[in-house]
Amino acid sequence: MSEQVPAAQSPEVIQKLKFYQKGTFTVGNRLTGDDGRSVQASLNRSNALTCGHRACQGCGEALGARYALDAAMRATDGNLIAVNATGCLEVFTTPYPETSWQLPWLHSLFGNAAAVATGVAAAMRVKKHPEVRVVAQGGDGGTTDIGFQCLSGMFERNDDVLYICYDNEGYMNTGVQRSSATPPAARTATTPAIGPEPGNVFGTGKSVPRIAVAHRIPYVATATVADLHDLEHKVTHAMSIHGARYIQIDVPCPLGWGASSHDTIRLARLAVESGFYPIFEAEHGKVTAVRKIRRKVPVTEYLRPQRRFAHLFKGEVPDRRIARLQAMCDANIDEYGLIDGRDDGA
Repeated sequence: MSEQVPAAQSPEVIQKLKFYQKGTFTVGNRLTGDDGRSVQASLNRSNALTCGHRACQGCGEALGARYALDAAMRATDGNLIAVNATGCLEVFTTPYPETSWQLPWLHSLFGNAAAVATGVAAAMRVKKHPEVRVVAQGGDGGTTDIGFQCLSGMFERNDDVLYICYDNEGYMNTGVQRSSATPPAARTATTPAIGPEPGNVFGTGKSVPRIAVAHRIPYVATATVADLHDLEHKVTHAMSIHGARYIQIDVPCPLGWGASSHDTIRLARLAVESGFYPIFEAEHGKVTAVRKIRRKVPVTEYLRPQRRFAHLFKGEVPDRRIARLQAMCDANIDEYGLIDGRDDGA
């Protein structure tokens, strides 16, 4: 009898690797080729944000910054300068006289990171170093509020800068005050859970990603620490483009949101799957891609683990503003087409 070829070795039954076999950022990445690995799975990663910083346990911003800056470093062959607005990221990475940054890094004022980055890019151009690229970064307070004028000017001039906003939806570094990125009904130090409608007021705030799209700049994207491969891809793509670019990353803050430190990724994922935080890309004023919702969840699944929304669930009768938040999520789903055919049963 002829020898049988083991099924695992038979070319006719070779199977593609399953996602769960290679979806992690440790051993699983070794099952893929170099192109399929995350930057963090590579021994050649730059560790632009290295150990020794003082971020809170479970900090989404520290995670997002590490992946974003390492991806930008790889995309530019290490020819990168970062300009950092005042805020959590600046404070916990640079306790004087120490620093956790391993790249040229400048600290700007709270509100002028975009302008300083524009100046750095201009200096590199004048000094004949076109290979040196510039990233500006800040939290939502230094981006959507204090730094909004400089940011809009950077967009309008189409300056060659990638601006990354780490959106934790409040001024977390200075005591968890409300920003224009704070969601409706959320409790903060300046929107306390008191009065007839506790928490942040509905109808306030702004969406900087939408505003950036309206500027018709070369590239705009939203991202999340719940999908780090997608985050790396978007930063890498942004660094392949010249002109003004904007990426806003959802980075849950356990301290400010009143959530468990181990729930950071879970909350970021629920924000996407509920439609609360739409993930999309746009180029020159047109939305070009969206991240589809895999399994739509009600917004209550996202709200309940956060103490900043605890007042919505007191009493026997559900707070009527939960329905308004659900309507907001459904509007995002419809606007960006996050569910094919809207056959989600809603």
